[in-house]
Parts: sequence; C-alpha cells; structure tokens
Amino acid sequence: MQDARDLMTPLQAGRFVAKHGVVLESANGPVPSLLEAALGRRPRGSWWADPEGKAFFWLTRAMRARSDILVCRLVRGKITYVHRRLWPALTRLRRRFKASALAAVHETHTMGGAHRTTQTPIERRLPQAVFAAGARLTPAEASRALGPVFEAGTTRPAIRGTT
Repeated sequence: MQDARDLMTPLQAGRFVAKHGVVLESANGPVPSLLEAALGRRPRGSWWADPEGKAFFWLTRAMRARSDILVCRLVRGKITYVHRRLWPALTRLRRRFKASALAAVHETHTMGGAHRTTQTPIERRLPQAVFAAGARLTPAEASRALGPVFEAGTTRPAIRGTT
C-alpha cells in the first residue's frame, strides 16, 4: 500500500491535469482520474475511508484553487478538472453541453459549518480572450482537442450533461 507521504504533490497533480487536459477528480470515466493517479490505485469503497483520504482531500483543494484549472461537472456530472489549454475548445462547443455541466463549481463552508456549493456560468468564469480563441476553432478541431470527452470521429459528446 502506498504511504501518504508518497501521495502525489500539488505540483505533480497540476502537471497531471495539464498533460491530460480533462481529468475526473475521483470518479471513474472516459478520462483519467486524479484519485487513481495520486494514490497509484483505486481505493475500495469511499476514498474518504482510505488511509490517504485526508491527504487526497487536501490535494483536491489545491487543484480547485488553481487559476489554470476550470472545476466543473463536465464528465458524467462528476467533478472534472479542465486545463486552460482546452478552454478555447470547450468554449467553442459550449452550446452542446448543458450550462450546468460547464459552470465553475465552488465549494465553501459557512461559519455555521454547513457545506455550500455555488456555480458560476462559464461566460463569467473564463476570460473573453478564451472565447475569442475558441471562435477561431472549427467544431472538428475543438472536438479533437477534447479527445475522449467526445466519441471518436463524431462531435457527439460521450458524456452525460449534454444537450
């Protein structure tokens, strides 16, 4: 079993997201999972119960705080990290997704200890320059850039949360 001291660092996790472009936080799906990459395995049951669960939680907070990663529910409604290099492709195809799939997810804890999730529409989260860059892409280029998020050879999303 991997020791918590060997858990992926935030720098390594950021490089992992940059390399793959679209990464699920902890779920299984058509794109890599940060959980599996960080732990080096898939935990049995809930990752919260795993010996490295607390360390993984703090790793996810570091990823969610990064300005070069969009945290949304793009893949199967699960928390998904999208690296900025793919933002233009995502904006080019944004009308093919439900707005909630692309909305930036922010989680906070209130003073009373309650857990609150808010969403910011992608149009307010990403800079206008990203939308301009996306407008210069063809739909086929954008689909290819997003890779496994789209079915091979089509522009149909291979994920839920699409229209």
